[in-house]
This record gives sequence, structure tokens and C-alpha cells, in this order.
Amino acid sequence: MAEAGHEGRKAVTAGYGAWASPVSAAGAAAHDGRPTWVRHVGDEVWWTEPRPSEAGRVALVRRRADGRVQQLLEAPWNVRSRVHEYGGRSWTAAADRGGKAHAVFANFADQRLYRIDPDGEPRQEPRPLTPEPAIPSGLRYLEPQLVPERGEVWCIREEFHGEGPSELRRALVAVPLDGSAADDPSRVRVVLSDRHFLACPRLSPDGRRLTWIGWEHPAMPWDGTELRVALIGADGTAGEPRTVAGGPEVSVVQVEWDGPDRLLFVADPDGWWNLHRVELTAGGAADGDPVNLLPRPEEFGGPLWQLGARWFAPLPSGLIAVVHGRGPQRLAVFDPVSGDLRPCPGSYTEWAADLDVRGTAVIGVAGSAERGMEVVELDTSTGYLRVLVPAGLRGAADVPAAYLPHGESRAFQGPDGREVYANVYLPRNPDFTAPEGERPPFAVWVHGGPTSRSPLVHDLEVAYFTSRGIGVAEVNYGGSTGFGREYRNRLRGQWGVVDVADAALVAEALAAEGTADGERLAIRGGSAGGFTAAAALTTDLPEAAGVFRCAAISFPVLDLVGFGSGETHDFESRYMDSLVGRLPQDQQRYEERSPSRHADRMSAPFVLLQGLEDRVCPPSQAEKLLKAVEGRGIPHRYLAFEGEQHGFRRKETMITAFEAELSLYGQVFGFTPVGVELLELRK
Repeated sequence: MAEAGHEGRKAVTAGYGAWASPVSAAGAAAHDGRPTWVRHVGDEVWWTEPRPSEAGRVALVRRRADGRVQQLLEAPWNVRSRVHEYGGRSWTAAADRGGKAHAVFANFADQRLYRIDPDGEPRQEPRPLTPEPAIPSGLRYLEPQLVPERGEVWCIREEFHGEGPSELRRALVAVPLDGSAADDPSRVRVVLSDRHFLACPRLSPDGRRLTWIGWEHPAMPWDGTELRVALIGADGTAGEPRTVAGGPEVSVVQVEWDGPDRLLFVADPDGWWNLHRVELTAGGAADGDPVNLLPRPEEFGGPLWQLGARWFAPLPSGLIAVVHGRGPQRLAVFDPVSGDLRPCPGSYTEWAADLDVRGTAVIGVAGSAERGMEVVELDTSTGYLRVLVPAGLRGAADVPAAYLPHGESRAFQGPDGREVYANVYLPRNPDFTAPEGERPPFAVWVHGGPTSRSPLVHDLEVAYFTSRGIGVAEVNYGGSTGFGREYRNRLRGQWGVVDVADAALVAEALAAEGTADGERLAIRGGSAGGFTAAAALTTDLPEAAGVFRCAAISFPVLDLVGFGSGETHDFESRYMDSLVGRLPQDQQRYEERSPSRHADRMSAPFVLLQGLEDRVCPPSQAEKLLKAVEGRGIPHRYLAFEGEQHGFRRKETMITAFEAELSLYGQVFGFTPVGVELLELRK
């Protein structure tokens, strides 16, 4: 499984896991993340990007028309919203008639909205547009859109009115661009207060109507949402809303105007997120039933974890840029008149839900198994595709390609005929070869969500392990998105069962075919993936018990009872209703599947990694497992990180996490990692 020596050198024989690698933990951590929220601003392209080496802040960046790339905001400015705790599109910008740009963004430290005019002379510091909240970070803003004719920016506001995680309300508000509301909260006008959750507010081209997506607890946005429309009055507030699509078992995830009286939207009434169109009457009601423009067994949308996602974007010509696929998501251009769906040229196999258009140009963020996610542009008139901001293999430009893994998307067959999807990466390092007959250890990676998906995209974090002789399998277990509602619904009421069984199925299949060493299988995951990893060590499922010999568990859910009764944030506070069942009637099921309540079944070593400022999976969840395993003789190590929230963003944290995981594998699987200090496991 290793290639001939690099640059003519003879490959050294060494056991899997003990290979030296040019992919360092520092290198992988420094380039973690990808560009997000791309947008045309006049003749320029702007986006945000993570900066792990700068305390994990998110920077706002521009590419000028001449190709120069500039950072718009210096540290400590951090362009990131905490709405739903996961944030989303947290900035907007436009250029005036003279070509000078101005932008509005949410700053992470205080969650206030700020305005910057980077082309002004002299250049000024960002100015606040919204008031200082009475509760720290208690007023949060997301999905801003400029309404220049009113001198306002409209955005979703999340307002906390108490200390509890669900003591909040949400509304669409209008904020004056002149900064007058910074000291006078009464200047912020409520445009709309409708459902408990709001997403995708869009003002019609003529300014007469507003559309948005709304839903209520206990639904999550991939369960059931409503597409709503209201007239905008002379005072700038919304009138009586009407529902034109969606429902309890129909998920609408994006909507855009297609002229003043027509909507385009993505919904899944037929089991797949397809592109639909609906005509509106003068009063705002649906004029006939919605039409499915692309009735295919493919996804043209995805889970609305972050507000502002765009899977499609209408062009002025009437064409529509769409991201679609079954599993991997690719870009295509759809002609609603002819019905033609023309694929985008090039080798990109994964496009983010992050499109913007200007004239004939479509910009987005795309990658593949060979290239990291980068900002690219398609000219729909010529079919020409160009890279605007290269990823450099997500920072791997200085790592020879021979050390980077070749990923393969595979489908594994279960005994009951079900298919389980996974991305498989074999060990790869031209400087080493394994002893004859030795099979590599493998780590099964479980994505978070759990309603999400692991894309097949080049990633230095994967290469950190594969270049050392450890295989990686990213499992898109039942419940993952990208494969239709039926596959997604496999996890309903079955979290802790289906996901655990599917992870074990992939691991054992790799061992059975000789790809992996069946005695050296690990599991790792963060958030919901951390739950699955811990559950795999405490399960009593016959098909999964004892499969994994160790686990790397990060910022996890470990006590379902606590998580389902107030220990998490508002957005996911009723998520357990669909994943596990209702409390209190299904409490026994919650208890049976909680890893922290079944430490007596655990014998495998683990590392547990936790951010101390995590509001989604708080440290109390990790502490319950630690208390349960105390004195049981199970080798483990708990590492807690100041300044980290849900998901690690700081370079130093990620370095520690990668090296702790590699150290765990070395101690359990019997190899000595090169250049990594062994982490002491405690009992």
C-alpha cells in the first residue's frame, strides 16, 4: 500500500503508523477550514476565511479586479455570528455608483453589527450600527441584506431576554445604516415576527413583498418548514403572512425571487430536495400548485445548519446555477425553458452551498479529492472556468502530492441489503513500505450533525494520518444527507443504533476484504460524531460491540437525558424528539443509549477533547462520562481547552488534538509515532 521511494530513494520498511511524514500537525492545523460566503461586490469578489493561527478568528477578504487579494479587517475583528450558535452568512456588501464599497458585518466578540467603508479616505475603523446588548452577546444578527432605498440593512435578529438557552425570540429587523441605532435601540424596527425560527428572508425586486422560511419546535429545518410570503406596508413592516409551500413533512431550505410575482425554492415533497417554482397572486397567495422543475432522485439542497446557504442562484438571463447530486454535489446550469441541465466543466466534484452571480458569472467554493476547496468562477456564456483564489491543496502546496491520499467513495452492503456510504483513504507515503503481510490500522471518522455528510475533498487532516500509515474511512451512515429523505429518515428514533451499526459495518467490511487490520480499528468523531464514537464503545449491539479498540471523542453528546432536557442551546433543544423520542415517555430509551450511563460496558481506551466555552455540547456532558469511568481501570485522557467553543478553531488546540489522537493509536495499536510525544493515559 506504499509507493516506490520518493525522488528515487529506496522505501524503508516500517510498520504502519510508524512512518515519518512531511504533513505535520502544525501544517494541518494552520490550514484547517475553507473560504465561505463568497459574494460579488462591484467588480470584486469578497469572502470570509478562517485564521487558526490568529486565535481562530474569521477574516473578511477581497480580491480586486486586478487579482490582488487584500484583508479588509485586521485582528481582533472576527466576522462571525452566533445565531443558532452555528452562525452563517454574517456579512454583506455593495459598491456605490462610483465603485466604492461599503459593508456590514457581525463581530463575534460582542455580536453587534458594524459598518466599514474600506475605500474611504481616510480609512476609518468599523462603526457600530446596533446597540450594546444588556445581556453580553444577547443581540445577534445574521443574513444581512442591504435595502439602500430605505437606508437600512435588514437581518434576522436573535434576542435573549433571560439567562436560559431558550429564553429568546427571533425577528427580521431593519437597522439604519447611519449608525443612529447604536445609541438608540428604538431606531431598530421590527419588520416581521413570525415563526420561532426564521431563515432566508428575501425582499422582492419591486420592494412590495417579502418571503422567508419559518418553522417551530420540535421540527428541525430538514424535517418540516414553511415557505411564507407577506406584503410590505408603507411603514416598512410585513403584513399578514401566507404559506405557499412546505409543511410538517416537507422541508423548504432556500427561496429566491424570480421576478416580482414568482418564487423559486428548494423543497422535498417527493423525497428529494428538488428545485420548484410557484406563481403568486396580487395578494401574495400561491397561484396554483408549485411545479417541480427538476424531478430527479438527486439533492438540489441540503441541511440548513448555517443560515444563508445557497444551493441555487438565478442569473439575469433566466438560467439558474444549481448545486446538485446524489452524495457529491456538483455545479450545473439549468435552463427552465428547455429543461436542459448542463454540467459545469472541470474536475471539481464537490461544490459548497455558497453561490453568487453577476451578469453571466457564477462564483462559488469547490474542491475534489485532489484539490482543496477554493474560490472559482464559471462564465456561463463561454463555459470557461477559472480559479480566483487557489486553495493550494488547502495549504498543502509545500507537501508533495505523493504523500497525499487518494480518496474513493464506496458503498458497503449490509446483511439486510441496506447500503452504507463511505469515503475510504488508504495509507500513502512513498518513503515507506510495510512489512509483508501486515495490514494497516484504520480510523473510522463519524461526521457531526448527525444530519450532515462527509464530502470527498482533499484535506490535510486526513493526510496527517494516512501519510503515517493509518487508513481513514469517513462513514456517511444512515441519517446522513445527500441520499434522499428515506435515507435521512433511517435515523429517526434510531440514533445510537443505526449510526453505530453502520460505522461498525464499514470497519468490519474493510477488515474482511483485507484493506484494514481487524484487530486495529479505531473510531473518532466530534459533536454528534463524538456521541457515536462513545456509543460504539458502550453499545450492546451484537454487530457492533467490541469492533473498535479505542476512540477519539471531541465535544460530544454523552448524556441524552441531559441534552434533551435543557443542557444545550435552543436550536437543537428538541432535536432528540426525532432522533431518540419524546421526553418523558421515552426516557428509558434515552438512558439506554447514553454512553455516560453505561461505562460498565466500556473497556477500550479513549481520549476526550472539550472546549470550555461550548454552548452546544457543554463541558458538563464530558464530565458525566469522566465521573462514570473513574476507578474502572479504563486508560483515557481528558483535555479541555480555554477559549474554544463547539468545534476547534485555534491552531494550538488542533495541534494538541491531532497529536493526542495519534499518540492514542500508537499506544493501543503497538507502534511508536514519529515526532510525537506520547500522551499519558490515566486509569
